[in-house]
Amino acid sequence: MDWLSLLAATTFLGKEAWVWLVFMALVAVLLVLDLGVLHRPDPRTGQRRAIEVGESLLLSAAYIAVGLGFGAWVWFEMGREAGLNYLTGFVIEKSLALDNIFVISLIFAYFAVPRVYQHRVLFWGILGVIVLRGVMIGVGTALVQHFAWVLWLFGAFLVITGMKMLVSADRPAEGFGGNRAIAFLRRHLRVTDQLEGDRFVVRRADETGRLRWWATPLLLCLVTIELVDLVFAVDSVPAIFAITTDPYIVYTSNIFAILGLRALYFALAAMMHRFVYLKLSLSLILVFIGGKIFWTQLVGKPDPMVTLSVTALLLAGGIGASLWRTRRAAGQNP
Repeated sequence: MDWLSLLAATTFLGKEAWVWLVFMALVAVLLVLDLGVLHRPDPRTGQRRAIEVGESLLLSAAYIAVGLGFGAWVWFEMGREAGLNYLTGFVIEKSLALDNIFVISLIFAYFAVPRVYQHRVLFWGILGVIVLRGVMIGVGTALVQHFAWVLWLFGAFLVITGMKMLVSADRPAEGFGGNRAIAFLRRHLRVTDQLEGDRFVVRRADETGRLRWWATPLLLCLVTIELVDLVFAVDSVPAIFAITTDPYIVYTSNIFAILGLRALYFALAAMMHRFVYLKLSLSLILVFIGGKIFWTQLVGKPDPMVTLSVTALLLAGGIGASLWRTRRAAGQNP
């Protein structure tokens, strides 16, 4: 067992390998429980069931509890500053994911994906996100370590992005009918005219009678969601680097916040119209986090508790004000 002890003590990206193994094991258990146990197909029909709002809320609460519990472990194992940085990154990524939920609902509507198949798309989408975020965070870490001035660019980008979001907060979201990525995929792939159950690809004959693989609209939907996540990651990854440059804290806080996005989607997608001040809240968070980079470089690093408190207050204030503003409409349409 000496090799196991040696592996656990090996340093990877500034942390001992065993703390990475703890994280990866926990994520693997959550994914297996999610698709393999909680949402396995009905043994009699082979079909999956749609997730109801009540179940979505319970699952989301469980994911948040696990994410916060992991943050408590980080605090205990790595100290107060690491714990606060993790929690701040978790809150920031969770808040930015709320806007992502609305865009995902538009994608599902465009491809006419029934609720019963949406969980499968989101599950495989999360696996792609885990890999893509790892690549982006790895590149970001290398840039920050070798070129410290990159943080100034991150700060300016976040402030500019927040200001743009603030200006366009009251504009309606655009549809996906003219999306170039979708048009490119349709031109270069054989795509079926309609969904084929919950399958991403099917094998069928073409016009010459030869059996070929065909993509289904469900695969196009999955690819579109992955591309959208890349766009959102352009905001969220620099935001977490504004909090800490520790790749372990950056990656784990990102992934635990995203893991709960799938469960949260089914509870919030139907009521996103009530979050009228969400973009305002998110824009202020991005401006604040971007400004924190300049403050840290010019004055000094503020206490992590200040950053966490301001971020949480901006998010809670935006959600609370939104629900208060739309309370009458909610009462009229229960």
